[in-house]
Amino acid sequence: MTFFSLLLAFLLEQARPLGQRHPLNNSLKRWARWVSDHFDADKPRSSWMAWSLLVLGPALLSVVIHWTLWLTLGWPSAMLFQVAVLYLTLGFRQFSHHFTAIRDALAEGDEALARGLLSEWKHVDASDLSRTEIVRHVIEYSILAAHRHVFGVLSSYAILAALGGGPAGALIYRMAQFAKQAWCQRAHNAMYPISLALQERTLRLWLLVDWLPARLTALVFAVVGNFEEAIEGWRTQARRDPEDGNGIVLAAAAGALNVRLGGEALRRKPRTNWLAQNTTSAKAAGAENDLGLENLEDQAPELGPLDPTGQTPEVGHLVQVVGLVWRSVVVWLVLLALLTLARLVG
Repeated sequence: MTFFSLLLAFLLEQARPLGQRHPLNNSLKRWARWVSDHFDADKPRSSWMAWSLLVLGPALLSVVIHWTLWLTLGWPSAMLFQVAVLYLTLGFRQFSHHFTAIRDALAEGDEALARGLLSEWKHVDASDLSRTEIVRHVIEYSILAAHRHVFGVLSSYAILAALGGGPAGALIYRMAQFAKQAWCQRAHNAMYPISLALQERTLRLWLLVDWLPARLTALVFAVVGNFEEAIEGWRTQARRDPEDGNGIVLAAAAGALNVRLGGEALRRKPRTNWLAQNTTSAKAAGAENDLGLENLEDQAPELGPLDPTGQTPEVGHLVQVVGLVWRSVVVWLVLLALLTLARLVG
């Protein structure tokens, strides 16, 4: 059932993708603010309660609904519920159109349009970027978006579904990422204060939730790409910062594509200093920032520069990125299909 649920969700998401500003997203933002307002007491225990309510609450509810449907109406209803949850948590088309527009602009030689589209997508200053740096940044942002919106959700879902958790894994991954965006990237907003205890707890738990999915994504990139270079990049990044899942994903993708990554816009600041600086600036600013959650995430870089190996990024590498992502999707679907077939035969 896991394979068929995922396949149907992929097809539905390709046919009718959800926008970034759909009503559910706005409802989640209001709920995250309500949780922080009522449970954020700047204490370790209260931070646990707030994070559990926002992240684990929906996951546990999904398990109850999944098994209730299974036991009362049968497996087809439970599968449809899983498809619905996966449709809401997977976001393949939420970023792919940005990638396509920038790729087309670069292919036509319109670098000014490409810079504008990159700035509009990620809300970064791309006015001084060269053609090579535009391509480099697009590759990095796209790889990370594919991991966060597709492969991280997919792997988390598959693992817990195999253990009887239904769609809980997809919800835990997506809500943990949402909590990081809502409570850490908006920490500088004086109208929406978040305590350091809750920020630190949210970041630590996000690293824990993303630990295995990031490595599974890196492994799949290695399998479908240049295996030796991808594994070497993974090992190098892991030695530099074993907690940095994004760095491991990018390092493996760089090796798999044999392209040099590590753009200036993605250089990492120390996490503790970043929290302190943004909390201080929040108290001094005293004004509402109207940027969305994704935009604020891009203004808080998390990655260190990767090793300067591989080819210089070119427009042709963007086509290779598309191939890498789709081959990885196929590998996941084939693996899940084989596991489903083995369970049916067994």
